[in-house]
Amino acid sequence: MVNVEQQSLQEQLQNRLEVFSPSVLEIVNESHGHGGYFEGKESHFKVVIVSTAFADLRAVQRHQKVYAAVGDLLAAPRIHALAIHAYTPEEWQGQSVESPPCAHQK
Repeated sequence: MVNVEQQSLQEQLQNRLEVFSPSVLEIVNESHGHGGYFEGKESHFKVVIVSTAFADLRAVQRHQKVYAAVGDLLAAPRIHALAIHAYTPEEWQGQSVESPPCAHQK
């Protein structure tokens, strides 16, 4: 069994979000596009998640469910920013979800 402290933040996000039994789960470390980046930094992530758990929920309620699942990973000094794109299977069309550039990018 892998010790949680030995897992990357991305791996921990993956494990926590599996609770939604997603049909699609994409986690992208976008830290490289933000100020203060160094090799191996894990501070900014984008999550695309498709799950029936989001049926009949507004966007804010979907985000609240995701925040509840990842909770302490968002506390300093761990993850600074988490972009959440949560869909139901009926809504998901395989669309590309691009992130805007950071204002503090190198």
